[in-house]
Amino acid sequence: MIRHFMSRQFLIFVATGGFAAMVNFGSRIVYNRWTDFSSAVVLAYLTGMLTAFVLARLFVFTDSEQPMRRSAFWFVLVNLIAVLQTWAISMLLAFYLLPMMGVARFIPEIAHAVGVTVPVFTSYLGHKHWSFKSARITDT
Repeated sequence: MIRHFMSRQFLIFVATGGFAAMVNFGSRIVYNRWTDFSSAVVLAYLTGMLTAFVLARLFVFTDSEQPMRRSAFWFVLVNLIAVLQTWAISMLLAFYLLPMMGVARFIPEIAHAVGVTVPVFTSYLGHKHWSFKSARITDT
């Protein structure tokens, strides 16, 4: 299991995912101008997810033999689990843990940043084995 997270492919996944996370994070701030925090987190996640799909297909899982529609189906399914993780952690931190810890500034930003980072490992495995599956799974 550890070998998956020490590969070149995982590092590229983290880099492209980091960019998608920045898109996610930045768009949440924009969406939050027109909607509540909870809805903005979900909308931002969808924006980041589209960015992540394109980047993963182009740069990370280049040996994928999945047809585009099948990759997109599995990508959405894996990300449905991840968005639940992101949302739950963001809400828990924003409305309970951070206020209990005495944090008074940047609560939505801190909560959302932590929420976005949590599914990195589970998402990588899901995308590697389902979204962008290849006949030969590589770890390079």
